Amino acid sequence: MGIFDKAKELGDKAKDFAEGHSDKINEAAAKAGDFIDSKTDGKYADKVDKAQEFVKEKTEGSGPTAP
Repeated sequence: MGIFDKAKELGDKAKDFAEGHSDKINEAAAKAGDFIDSKTDGKYADKVDKAQEFVKEKTEGSGPTAP
């Protein structure tokens, strides 16, 4: 099994996990974003919001492929 096969297998496992736990993943992303905002006084709020939206789109199975 080559390195690309292993990477694909890992990606498939991550996708399967995300599909079954999207609510927990979104909750964790929201908490992480709130923490970052609190530590940086909201300096990167726009970037944090963009990352949170990316996570939400990916766990719902739609959206762009990169932030």
